[in-house]
Amino acid sequence: MKILYITLGTLSLALGILGIFLPLLPTTPFLLLTAALYFKSSPRLYAWLLNQKHLGPYIRNFRENKAIPLRAKIISISLMWITMLYCVFLIVPYLWVKILLLIIAAGVTYHILSFKTLK
Repeated sequence: MKILYITLGTLSLALGILGIFLPLLPTTPFLLLTAALYFKSSPRLYAWLLNQKHLGPYIRNFRENKAIPLRAKIISISLMWITMLYCVFLIVPYLWVKILLLIIAAGVTYHILSFKTLK
């Protein structure tokens, strides 16, 4: 399991880094997933991640304050809904999948909004 967690954590880290540059790919959720996977598998990789100059603050802010910056909330919710609505109206042909995507988007929105806003 340790190797699987490290592999998935590294993949999540790569997606998080890509999310810095690609507007439709969120950064923070992937970095939080990476932190959780590294925490379970490798204290060395977890410490390395927290001490990164650019990536560490994302994780530390969330861990210490249990809060998400307002800008991150707005961007992540907006991009998620834009992507989901695009898929629902232009990509996905099945009604049950469309409904499922909308339910997932509503759940993720509720989850993100349930955290305090970091000022």
